[in-house]
Formats: sequence, structure tokens, C-alpha cells
Amino acid sequence: MAVWRFAVQSDQVRMGNRRRRALTRDGCNEPFKGRFWCPARRWFRTEPCPFESRDECANFRAMCGRL
Repeated sequence: MAVWRFAVQSDQVRMGNRRRRALTRDGCNEPFKGRFWCPARRWFRTEPCPFESRDECANFRAMCGRL
């Protein structure tokens, strides 16, 4: 039995066996069924992330220790 995976690679979003073009530039806040993908947490959020990019997210984590 395979585990269902959600992944953003270059300009494609993979949801299990299905694929589509990524809507966002860096994979953050990629929408899926009313949720938003967070690559830092590798999980879905109920609302969009407030950060503009992964770099801004990484800077926040470096200064505060966590999201």
C-alpha cells in the first residue's frame, strides 16, 4: 500500500499520481481543496502563510526558532 504524497518540484505540483502546474513561484501557499501547502512544515494550513517567500520564512525561523 502506497502513501499519498503532496510535493512541489520545480514548476509542477504532484498529488499522488496526479500532476499540475504550480500556481506559485516557490511552492509556498500552493492551494489544494481549500487548504494551503507549507513546504517548511510539509503540511497543509487552513489559511495562507503570511510570508512572501521561503527565504522570509527561513529568516523568521532563524530569528525565532520555529514557525
